[in-house]
Amino acid sequence: MALRVYNTLGGEKQIFEPIEPGKVRMYVCGPTVYDYCHIGHARSVVVFDVIARYLRQRGFEVTYVRNFTDVDDKIIRRANETGQNPGAVAARFIEAFYTDMDALMVERADQEPKVTEYIQPIIDLVQRLVQRGHAYAVDGDVYFDVTTFESYGKLSGRRVEDMEAGARVEVDERKRHPHDFALWKAAKPGEPSWDSPWGKGRPGWHIECSAMSSALLGDTFDIHGGGKDLIFPHHENEIAQSEAASGHPYVKYWLHNGFVNINHEKMSKSLNNFLMIRDVLQHHHPEAVRMFLLSSHYRSPIDFTPEAMAEASAKLTRVYTLLRRLAGRIPAAAGAVEDNPFWRRFTEEMDDDFNTAGAIGVLFEAVRATNQLLDAGHGDDGDIAANHGAILRIGGVLGIATLDAEAYFKSQAKDIDPARVEDLIARRTAARKARDWAEADRLRKELGDMGVAIEDRPEGTIWRMAD
Repeated sequence: MALRVYNTLGGEKQIFEPIEPGKVRMYVCGPTVYDYCHIGHARSVVVFDVIARYLRQRGFEVTYVRNFTDVDDKIIRRANETGQNPGAVAARFIEAFYTDMDALMVERADQEPKVTEYIQPIIDLVQRLVQRGHAYAVDGDVYFDVTTFESYGKLSGRRVEDMEAGARVEVDERKRHPHDFALWKAAKPGEPSWDSPWGKGRPGWHIECSAMSSALLGDTFDIHGGGKDLIFPHHENEIAQSEAASGHPYVKYWLHNGFVNINHEKMSKSLNNFLMIRDVLQHHHPEAVRMFLLSSHYRSPIDFTPEAMAEASAKLTRVYTLLRRLAGRIPAAAGAVEDNPFWRRFTEEMDDDFNTAGAIGVLFEAVRATNQLLDAGHGDDGDIAANHGAILRIGGVLGIATLDAEAYFKSQAKDIDPARVEDLIARRTAARKARDWAEADRLRKELGDMGVAIEDRPEGTIWRMAD
């Protein structure tokens, strides 16, 4: 089955055919580092982490670039509020980003450029746009003239002639058109600045991604990703300035993830319902957070609720419960995975525009089927081993069930003393051997009241935190 992706440019699913066979060049807009990352940031980063993993699993050589915006109005504002240097603010929150994403087991991108490292390529790109008549300077600022780019609006479906200054567009009489956007901003007192042909200043927001992506991936590359909120104006402006400067198509496939809502409401500062990743991880296992973030199709909105997280945690525990049953008993048969029906169905779901919701459904079908084979006691160990291999490989793509099962269960026992649990289990085992069923039942109840579930097996009793 061919891999198909939904291309925002055109608004339809298309067969994925990279520009260079066997190789994928992908750029995803990273954070503006003025604060800690919230759960919406996590969704975008996790989604494209899985997309990169799956493309590599499919045999593509992937070059993945994700940037940091480390000079920006918001960073300068935070620096002024805290009395810090803007560079120190950016460095602090880049480190915080890595802390959060490492906890979520997000793999590092191949290149992670910072805007301040690409000032000269940005200036060169702005100069090229001025020389080609697509940009103009006013009092040290440089603006892109949207009327000079005939296909402006092709990503978002907006037309220049329909665009007027409104609530979201700052009226500036120096602009030729209300939607002309800043490529270079003249320096203000106390702000970071660099020398340029137009005087001291700093980059506008949109130009940075065009400069960094072209420097690292070329004038035309395969995939550009980000949240749906970036379609307009950010990605629309990237297309205009990049194609106006190079004369070539900028990106072949545009992929955009949906929003995370909080208890059925859109995240917003006015509602004060931003959930920071660092706070979410205080209460939920990182893989449960990934399970939640991938449980809906990436283009759809997803609702963060206590019930949704409880469901994700219970699902994750079911996977690890099976892996614990298999540990040391039937090893994974990695060589048999390609022909395993669950792996084949997983790839079919992922080939349909990276449908992680369907892929997770296949994962749990594999878990259920494998448990049934184990429960029957007469299943073919070869089938079980192949399923085991498929489950681990699926988990490797999704970033789920990547830990040692025992380590997972111990991590869940945050307020439980494992030594006490083991002692109660040993006493219960002794009571059962003595046929003291009342005492065995009492000890099981005591464990249950602690939130511990136990399972008696031929090789002994195992325990886990109850769902």
